[in-house]
Formats: sequence, structure tokens, C-alpha cells
Amino acid sequence: MQDLVEYLARRLVDNPDEVRVDAQAGEDTLRLRLSVAPEDVGKVIGKQGRIIRAMRTVVRSGGARRGQRVMLEIVE
Repeated sequence: MQDLVEYLARRLVDNPDEVRVDAQAGEDTLRLRLSVAPEDVGKVIGKQGRIIRAMRTVVRSGGARRGQRVMLEIVE
């Protein structure tokens, strides 16, 4: 899941080398923290949040297949 988020984010931003995804696993929860360059945050969020919403949908559904709750958040 972490690799998928990193792959998608790298394709969206101007500075792909600054993309980082940290994973924190709990009992049945996986928290993914996406970090990008400050000037690329808007590109990852998209117009009216459409891109980040789509990415969250993808990771949630992938987590559901594994019986895991996955949360994706953007940090600077």
C-alpha cells in the first residue's frame, strides 16, 4: 500500500525526489503519512480535493481486502 501511494504521488508532483510515505501500523489500522514539497501540496490535493479523495478511496479499498483500516494523510 505504501509503495502504491508513493508511486501515485511521484507521478503528480514536480519534485518526485521529495515524496516520502511513512507507515505506522496499529492492531488493525495502517496510517500512511504522505510528505511532499510545499509547492506540490496543491497538486496532490487537486481541485476541490478530488485527487487526494481518489487516492484515499484506493487505499481504503485495498486495506478492506486485507481486513485492515487504512488512513492516508498529507503532512508537510
